[in-house]
Amino acid sequence: MRTVTRFPCNVVEEPDAGIVLSDGCRLSARIWRPADGPPVPAILEFIPYRKRDGTAARDALIHPYLAGHGYACLRVDLRGSGDSGGLLEDEYSARELADACAVIAWAAAQPWCSGAVGMMGKSWGGFNALQTAALRPPALKAVISVMATADRFADDIHFKGGALLGENFGWASTMLAYSARPADPALRADWRADWLRRLEALPFLAPVWTSHQTRDAYWRHGSVCEDWTAITVPVLYVAGWADNYMNAAEALVANLRAPVQAVIGPWVHQYPHMATPGPRIGFLQLALRWWDRWLKNMSNGAEDDPLWRVFVPVADRPDASARQRAGRWIAAGRGSGGPVPQRRLALALSPGGMLGGPGGATGAIVRSPQHLGLFAGEFFPMGPEGEMAGDQRHDDALSCRFDTAPLGEGLDLFGRPVLTLRLAADRPKATLIARLCAVAPDGASLRLSHGVLNLCHRNGADAPAPLIPGETVTVRLPLDLMAAHVPRGHRLRLALSTAYWPFVWPQPFAATLALAEGALDLPHLDGPVAGWDPPGPEAGPPWRHRRLSPARSARRIETDLLPGRHALVIESDSGDAEDLAHGLIAGEAVSERWEIAADDPLSAAAAIRWEQRLARGDWRVRIVTETGMTATGETLRMTARVTAFEGGAQVFRRDWDETVPRTFV
Repeated sequence: MRTVTRFPCNVVEEPDAGIVLSDGCRLSARIWRPADGPPVPAILEFIPYRKRDGTAARDALIHPYLAGHGYACLRVDLRGSGDSGGLLEDEYSARELADACAVIAWAAAQPWCSGAVGMMGKSWGGFNALQTAALRPPALKAVISVMATADRFADDIHFKGGALLGENFGWASTMLAYSARPADPALRADWRADWLRRLEALPFLAPVWTSHQTRDAYWRHGSVCEDWTAITVPVLYVAGWADNYMNAAEALVANLRAPVQAVIGPWVHQYPHMATPGPRIGFLQLALRWWDRWLKNMSNGAEDDPLWRVFVPVADRPDASARQRAGRWIAAGRGSGGPVPQRRLALALSPGGMLGGPGGATGAIVRSPQHLGLFAGEFFPMGPEGEMAGDQRHDDALSCRFDTAPLGEGLDLFGRPVLTLRLAADRPKATLIARLCAVAPDGASLRLSHGVLNLCHRNGADAPAPLIPGETVTVRLPLDLMAAHVPRGHRLRLALSTAYWPFVWPQPFAATLALAEGALDLPHLDGPVAGWDPPGPEAGPPWRHRRLSPARSARRIETDLLPGRHALVIESDSGDAEDLAHGLIAGEAVSERWEIAADDPLSAAAAIRWEQRLARGDWRVRIVTETGMTATGETLRMTARVTAFEGGAQVFRRDWDETVPRTFV
């Protein structure tokens, strides 16, 4: 990544600008803007991840760069997070979105602002950018949303295909730890009283999220797919194939009436100019082109850029820590000269485990050991430390498999595969997981796409219904949006299972599925497609800091052969680092253990421990959160403990012990 040190504008920074809302709550903003000249448009990033320490490294690369090109950039801590006042209730609450509208109005009214505001963000910030756009605050003129979703029930970390995701508990544990940190005493004289109020009001969100097991009003709130016409401003959407937020690209492009474009690369859950696996691209240059067109009304032709700019990776060797992927960029739609030249190939599930042979009764049985899925990777991998999906051979061996013959010529895939099955279950509840893999001649198996369906949701997520044991039903399972070049000599594999631990929390009993027949509808490119040459990555000067202790991480699978238990163990410590601008020292550590017995879904157990550390001079605080999740046949139990220390003394402790009825999971 090229570091840019000279910009068209000189930049001034305000580390703690106060934005006082109508109820008196003060939000803390860090603002970068041109030092002089006429008023400029503003760009808002509105997230709970702490501008003072949590996102300082990435903020340094992004916001001064944009400000240096003639924008005022606001990094605002959400209410109840970082250095802002108030209390954080939940993700994307009505209050949060109202606050976002108020911040946009505040920015537009400042003497340094032209009155035009854009909103951008990754993940949480990508979500609330879309959701705020749907509320149509007058000053908001355009959005860049990175790795988010249009449907909170279908495509977020809580449920997938109606199945409860392990990340629902994992992310709730993370947010409990993140939200427990205090404001910086250098900015808040009342930091201690505010911290104790924050700790007392901490929400443990795992039981809340878990209790909404259908696509009810809770999930419809903030799902912009509820009314596509509500978004009237231009949207640039960015996703990564190694992430799990790619499906929003297709939904937004297909349904928004406002100008919309999608860029999808090989990346994990990071901004594309700093993400792995590469190739990285010049995301900030693309952002500037977007903002120049829609915030400054420059005639730069950005509205005629391709509708789709997509990296098609080569299905090479699987690597859970890949730093680079081979492949090519393609462009289609609008300025690229035409739509995606796409055809769909129907591959029947045939007897003998053949994919694409003659159709008919398969006679296949799907009944999986509960530890299948240990090589699935994270829902949103953050880096190259073994978090992406690894070689699928182990999970494939435990699955019901259907393979094509070796391909006689290469195949370029792009789109959402759709699996249709006629099946019968022996239990009223069951989960079906489908993985599409590319299998190399030596047997290495690379996951290209996957899909999950809680079979209670076979007729939709609004009104699930139990299965009738023994009754044959027809189910349709769309897999995730994907792109890949599968080389000649490789085989395509459809691997089916009823377990996917710990990606999916198991149903209360092990079900058996009898497959009557089925077919996989596979989208592929058919015809020439224009290429795209993205700009190279560049950014502002890196964060000025001093590392006080090294980072370390480990990720391993443990098997106890005597009781037949299997565990995924994750350990990570960021090390401590000091911000050289203001002296705050911050660090964190996490350990996770996801354990299950091969023959018992009720043995599933998750335990997560976080430690947060903050210090400056003689001041230091430490927060430890410990969470756990187990289940019975009727309930899901979630426990949590938060312990806070100032200096060496404990100043706070709180415990939760909550159960949620298992209605459909």
